[in-house]
Amino acid sequence: QVQLVESGGGLVQAGGSLRLSCAASGSIFSINAMGWYRQAPGKQRDLVAAIISGGSTNYADSVKGRFTISRDNAKNAVYLQMNSLKPEDTAVYYCNVLARARKRDNVRNYWGQGTQVTVSS
Repeated sequence: QVQLVESGGGLVQAGGSLRLSCAASGSIFSINAMGWYRQAPGKQRDLVAAIISGGSTNYADSVKGRFTISRDNAKNAVYLQMNSLKPEDTAVYYCNVLARARKRDNVRNYWGQGTQVTVSS
């Protein structure tokens, strides 16, 4: 099994910055992609940013130019640097990893427990 531990959420004023971290541990044969999703109250969980094993990245239009996703393959970690935060960025942010726990396993989605990000106006 793959376990994900997130950190870095909190309360920040509009225009401020936060950095989220997520470390994967446990039985990991390979990681195909790592990313961040967010879910605001009453809304669905949406992709914020993702990075695949080759280094290509994908961002939601609403965060382009403000958020940067990066990955440390040696640590099986993914980071989300969030700048110029807006009140509409307020949500629970979830780390997501697409990984294979063992060589013979299928690729699966794994989720972190979520970390709250609150941006005050």
